[in-house]
Amino acid sequence: TSEQERMKSSLLKEQMLRKQAELESAQCRLQLQVLTDECSKLHSRVQDLQKLIVQHRDQISQPPRGSQARSLNCLPSSQNQHKYHFQKTFTVSQTGNCRIMAYCDALSCLVVSQPSPQASFLPGFGVKMLSTANMKSSQYIAMHGKQIRGLAFSSRSKGLLLSASLDNTVKLTSLETNTVVQTYNAGRPVWSCCWCLDESNHIYAGAGLVNGSILVYDLRNTSCHIEELVPQKARCPLVSLSYIPRAASAAFPYGGVLAGTLENASFWELRMGFSHWPHVLPMEPGGCVDFQTESSTRHCLVTYRPDKNHNTLRSVLMEMSYKLDDAGEPVCSCHPVQTFLGGPTCKLLTKSAIFQNPGNDGSILVSTGDEASNSALLWDAGSGSLLQELPADQPVLDICPFEVNHNSYLATLTEKMVHVYRW
Repeated sequence: TSEQERMKSSLLKEQMLRKQAELESAQCRLQLQVLTDECSKLHSRVQDLQKLIVQHRDQISQPPRGSQARSLNCLPSSQNQHKYHFQKTFTVSQTGNCRIMAYCDALSCLVVSQPSPQASFLPGFGVKMLSTANMKSSQYIAMHGKQIRGLAFSSRSKGLLLSASLDNTVKLTSLETNTVVQTYNAGRPVWSCCWCLDESNHIYAGAGLVNGSILVYDLRNTSCHIEELVPQKARCPLVSLSYIPRAASAAFPYGGVLAGTLENASFWELRMGFSHWPHVLPMEPGGCVDFQTESSTRHCLVTYRPDKNHNTLRSVLMEMSYKLDDAGEPVCSCHPVQTFLGGPTCKLLTKSAIFQNPGNDGSILVSTGDEASNSALLWDAGSGSLLQELPADQPVLDICPFEVNHNSYLATLTEKMVHVYRW
């Protein structure tokens, strides 16, 4: 009997060591990927800086492009008569409480946040993976103790998922090994997150109810955040973070993180030496529920819930712009170019989408959830016209466009289901 007990103890020890070795291996792979990315980034950085110098020289010699110089004609209207056609429905969670989605191009899969399907055995929250190659759902990956509020895939590291949760943590999960490879404790609920698209080792996390500040993390520093960006105006929860890469557009060459709160928005310009400079954007005060960006055209979409002055949900398309002050420093701003009106109700913090038309005609599409009709509305950004109404079973919480094998799709998420439409 004692021999048996000794063997059992030995087996448990071996299993524990193996688990530890697997985790260390996953962390080493992540560090290797980070270092490889950094190496290639440094090679291309000199060329990027040379391009920026030329661009800035050209732009300083031109008059600044203010809002008066732009009109609705800046966005081409969609001439394409294609539409989205219903393809498939996935039931993600029988109990509901799904919240957000993210798409991984490298693995051709859509991930959806949900509560644990075996809550009594394994409580908490994670993501369900949906394969878009064969349109089948696959495994659930446990990640957080409380609801997940932010998901974002790395564009450089294959299958590396960033997540933010109300359990006060930000995590990095490898979908290739289904392992959480890094955990950062923010010390407060985290409502949103995004990757820095100009510095691949950096991520941003938006703090929730406490003070609405942004925590900046470096993947090479595994202990804590390296910087805290404190809001310039009233402190309130950050509902969304999105990154505009440098030189995405000649008309707006600056890179930085766009932070949208329930009350206002700021653009934190990323400067040389990884320092951030705040620009408070001129937005209508209050009622904001979501901010999205379309980096190639430097437009952002701001969604407002109904209030005493407006009786419907509104999504306002804003164009980022700048002018140089007396010292030659940029002052970043934005101005509205189009407004899309929804239904009379908006009780939930829903997410919208702004993306290039799959018809490749250069136009931009906007899709917003409409609680009143339990549907997603699809708009042409150039003309402001409503193109389609995509029905759902409950209010649409998130919208995600993606491409598989040269086919374009749009996924809409409700509390329990994902509806997939094909262009």
